[in-house]
Amino acid sequence: MARRGIFDTDRFVTGEAVEIDLPAASLPLRMVSGLIDLLVVALGLFLLILVLPDGLFRGDQALAQAFLVFLLAVVMAGLPITLETLLHGRTVGKLVTGLRTVRDDTGPIGLRHATIRALVGTVELWLTLGSLALIVATTNEKARRLGDLLAGTYVVRDRVRLRLVEPPSGSPSLQSWATAADIGVLPDALVVAVRQFLLRAPSLVPQARAATSASLADAVLAHVAPPPPAGAAPEDVLAAVLGERRRRDEERLARADALRERLLPRS
Repeated sequence: MARRGIFDTDRFVTGEAVEIDLPAASLPLRMVSGLIDLLVVALGLFLLILVLPDGLFRGDQALAQAFLVFLLAVVMAGLPITLETLLHGRTVGKLVTGLRTVRDDTGPIGLRHATIRALVGTVELWLTLGSLALIVATTNEKARRLGDLLAGTYVVRDRVRLRLVEPPSGSPSLQSWATAADIGVLPDALVVAVRQFLLRAPSLVPQARAATSASLADAVLAHVAPPPPAGAAPEDVLAAVLGERRRRDEERLARADALRERLLPRS
């Protein structure tokens, strides 16, 4: 892997393919979401039939059958395509259960992804009564059905309470440098990547750990001046910058709270 590809502004992958991603939805939760969507489709089909004039196709059975097929296609494929495109990967069932469909790189899906998922879904969900989707979903860790595999998507839990874990502290010898350094605005993706790396570093093999820490340190130091003391370990530099950045943010928030209390005293 080229060193340039270790860090990207949209996603982060270490040399061992350790990627920052959103938690995938469990298969039971996806099944509940699917059942809710099934009820929505059945309700939509019933309402469409209800509003049609009586005897519209009474004299032409072939036309009636063709229209029924068209109606089923519109409801079974058109409804999920429209909802997932307009609601950014959500359907009624996903809204109820707190799920969302995202791309493999965790970005929002578009019309192409929603269309592929819906068209394949008519086969694996409707024609096989969900058996094909269930078999495929049980064979991969993200419970992806065939439509997800072809569209390059997966379903995530959208209501996840994130718990921030304290990253390992840096070397005390770098504390004075970090305190006096000018730390610019770090990209959010870079901050997340550094935090995740520091937490996962002990589980990486030495070669991947060294390569990833060096790449991340290069990216971070592009926003920091002056450079750290010569010979400083990249991992210690990352921990020092992250810790100092958090300390400054806490001080800034504390000052803002104090100013708010003075200007807007509690009654």
